[in-house]
Amino acid sequence: MTKDSKVLDLNSSYYYLLWCRDFADTTVIAEIDGKPAGFVTGYLRPDAPATLMVWQVAVTEAARGHGLASRMLDELVARTSAEALETTITDDNAASQRLFASLAERFGADHQITPLITAEMYPDGHDTEYLHRISPLAE
Repeated sequence: MTKDSKVLDLNSSYYYLLWCRDFADTTVIAEIDGKPAGFVTGYLRPDAPATLMVWQVAVTEAARGHGLASRMLDELVARTSAEALETTITDDNAASQRLFASLAERFGADHQITPLITAEMYPDGHDTEYLHRISPLAE
């Protein structure tokens, strides 16, 4: 799914298996007819344990357009009782920008966007990652 998204950084299957073991409480995997249809990976920040940092959100092409990503994010927020959510998004990822803007709207939360890791900081020419901070997440 990550490769098919065409926007997520690729990691090894080993990485994802470790992630699911070590961060199972902050990972959601959705299935349709017993097959993976989407996932969200995240973690609670060690220096801010009430903040859920979302690493990646992916939905298969066949499952897109049905609100699956939003439902997975809402499940993760509820499961973790997070008071704030953070993620990073590049300027060219309009779908993710819409997804997280809609989450902020659903929760009636503030949505602050600031540069976190700028292009100059990367050794490989990666685009700037903008921090999206959404809080408070009171239901």
